[in-house]
Amino acid sequence: MAREIVLDVETTGLSPQQGDRIVEIACVEIDDFIPTGRNFHSYVHPERDMPAEAERIHGISLAFLEGKPRFADPAVVDALIAFVGDAPLIAHNAGFDRGFINHELKLAARPVLAESRWIDTLPMAQKRFPGMRNSLDALCTRFKISLAEREKHGALIDAKLLAHVYLELRGGRERSLDLSGAEAAAATPSGPTTYPPRPRPLAARLSEPEIAAHEAFVSGVLKDALWLRGA
Repeated sequence: MAREIVLDVETTGLSPQQGDRIVEIACVEIDDFIPTGRNFHSYVHPERDMPAEAERIHGISLAFLEGKPRFADPAVVDALIAFVGDAPLIAHNAGFDRGFINHELKLAARPVLAESRWIDTLPMAQKRFPGMRNSLDALCTRFKISLAEREKHGALIDAKLLAHVYLELRGGRERSLDLSGAEAAAATPSGPTTYPPRPRPLAARLSEPEIAAHEAFVSGVLKDALWLRGA
């Protein structure tokens, strides 16, 4: 059983090097490609202003974040590290999430998460669907994953959606068809397969001259055929 963590963040902007910070972080645990129901989620006070463009995207205002913990608070950073453990980390456009997470970890004097641990679903999608839009929204639509709960970007809902997308990219519902052991034995018929009579017999497609020509051929050319000797 392989434990993996699907991760998503919301931020004040695009660049931690230019002072942008995390405002929401969420992790969804999956085991053998199936969500377990265990999640980690926290809003985070960014210790700076909230640009209007960022608030328009995720709907998180600085007023809402008043009283929320800072990333360096143990309730966030230590709880995140404990939840993640040594599992691989899955993100869409992983370089973005990794950059922000590691920037915050450095500010909190914690070890960063090695690049080798990250699995990026964006190049996975680009390889499978070259030349197509491969945003999270586009992939959810393509895989018929409901977006009904997603009015704005949100770390927890996006992480849950990405977990389903990741499952589809790794084989999706086809995994349920991989039968083995007792399941395969139960699914395999033990005797010859029988079928009921066809409810609507197909109409004959041969004409009367074709039928007569065939009978003449059998009785003339094939009169000594083995299957006719007992007739």
